Amino acid sequence: MVWEKAYFEIQQDTSEKEMQNRSSGSILNQIGKTPLLRIEQLVQGILPPAVELFAKAEWFNPGGSVKDRPALRMILDGIREGELIRGKAILDATSGNTGIAYALIGRTLQYPVRLIVPENVSVERKLIFEAYGVEVTYTDPLEGIDGARRLAKEMAEREPQHFFYPDQYNNPSNWKAHYESTGREIYEQTGGRVTHFVAGLGTTGTFVGVTRRLKEFSREIRCISFQPDSSFHGLEGLKHLPSVEVPGIYDRRLVDENLEIGTEEAYQMVKRLAQKEGLFVGLSSGAAMVAALRVAEKLSEGVVVTIFPDDGSKYLSLPFWKEG
Repeated sequence: MVWEKAYFEIQQDTSEKEMQNRSSGSILNQIGKTPLLRIEQLVQGILPPAVELFAKAEWFNPGGSVKDRPALRMILDGIREGELIRGKAILDATSGNTGIAYALIGRTLQYPVRLIVPENVSVERKLIFEAYGVEVTYTDPLEGIDGARRLAKEMAEREPQHFFYPDQYNNPSNWKAHYESTGREIYEQTGGRVTHFVAGLGTTGTFVGVTRRLKEFSREIRCISFQPDSSFHGLEGLKHLPSVEVPGIYDRRLVDENLEIGTEEAYQMVKRLAQKEGLFVGLSSGAAMVAALRVAEKLSEGVVVTIFPDDGSKYLSLPFWKEG
């Protein structure tokens, strides 16, 4: 795997115990190579036979989401570059999934983890943080992820000797993880037939990295981004870029088209995917399906691929499941 090469490159400077943790049997070597699932039942009678729609099932990563990929790459790069050393804790702002990935990786590699998280993240995410035993500071929900980012940056600048600050929104290792793994996997799993790629914008790392890789394979592949349709939305992990601090790794030149997705239509799609397709997915996955289907419905032929970032287990406490 992509990770294995980087993983073993840093072993020469580690202790025997650390080397055992970083062996080929490590859970971290299970990150990536997730299944590509064809969506069939839900699109019957909607799409012509020559249009295929696939979703990358990222909850098969050991931390349960697509964020395992960039989190591991950022941490390994930090170790390799001498920025993450013993005595430092991993510190970053997160709305949930990246924090879980940091917790998993930090515990595996035996680095402390400090997360800065908006207070309004789901109960399930909070319980997962607690299970891993990481230190969490919750911030004003009205300030969203931008408020958490400001605090994390202040802490890192105030105590650089205590923290390694990956800064997922501005760290190129974020998008490079997807360039090296996710984009290549999509191209190979479709046998090079992918014609359209659809992904949501949060840190923007997934869209940027996959798009850069796919465009190298073929300039004809259209890459479509999507985001919530307003600043007030219920799609955890996704950002309405006009109303937030735009991530430094975002490159708008890569966008062939941008779609806006409503919270309610994403919620309804989550239920449809479970009931029609047997896929129990999270909120951003529902939004991804709405966007991908919108793209696919305009085609007479083609292969559309989207990303399902996580499953529905972190959202069970939300009331929309009981709503009509």
